[in-house]
Amino acid sequence: MCGWCGEPAPVRFLRPPGAVAPIGGAGQGRNSDGIGGDPDSTIAIRTMLTVRTSSPFGLLDRLEQQLQTAERVPAAEVRESADTYEVVLELPGVDRDAIDVKATERTLVITAERRSGHGEEPAGQGPLLSEFRYGTWSRSFRFPQAIERDQLQARYRDGLLTVTAPKAQKVSSVSVRVEA
Repeated sequence: MCGWCGEPAPVRFLRPPGAVAPIGGAGQGRNSDGIGGDPDSTIAIRTMLTVRTSSPFGLLDRLEQQLQTAERVPAAEVRESADTYEVVLELPGVDRDAIDVKATERTLVITAERRSGHGEEPAGQGPLLSEFRYGTWSRSFRFPQAIERDQLQARYRDGLLTVTAPKAQKVSSVSVRVEA
């Protein structure tokens, strides 16, 4: 048993023939950890990492469950030209009225909701398998330069949302008087 975690016996590796015994041996034909005998015997090495699952597939089952419940956000593409930023998001199956675009000085925030088209179904009438993701998500994009919030343009066509954000032409600065 391991003294730290209480797990069963150590893992054993065979020492190659002719290998030198570990330094600090206890003599009398025993290694320093009290196991073994002559130099060709086994060395006990205690493992510190233990995967606690009831089956060898438990870890894979947990990983699959996490992937199924993970929040999925749409793929995005951001382009920059001399005077604009353009953000394109894949939003198939999202109603135009369920998309919200907001902007601050340098940040664009896009929120959308994909609603289930099934509504309330009687018991046993639902799909046998559904891999569609429904719900609300939000993505934000921060630009290196300020944008003109009042001149944002958004188009939604064929499942693609394209938001064009013109770069701010005037940069405001503030002068502060230093008092003694």
